Amino acid sequence: MKILLLYFLLLNCFTFLLTGYDKFQARRHKRRIPEFILFVLAFVGGTIGLLTAMLFFRHKTSKITFIMKFSYVIIVQIVVIYLKLNHHI
Repeated sequence: MKILLLYFLLLNCFTFLLTGYDKFQARRHKRRIPEFILFVLAFVGGTIGLLTAMLFFRHKTSKITFIMKFSYVIIVQIVVIYLKLNHHI
């Protein structure tokens, strides 16, 4: 259980920092982090890190397509957790 908590802590910290770096790069019109990478990190457990970074850095919060895709990731995670807790997976 401790390893799982450490995994989520490190992943969310990394996702937060990477999203902040993407915002930094965006302001300087430099090479960006692909949205796909941010979504993959969120999907594998970095949802809280991405959401926190979006609010903290005000990054991607006005991009409707990003918000919709991010919402989809959260919905899929909720369904997977629900099914797992009810022993359907």
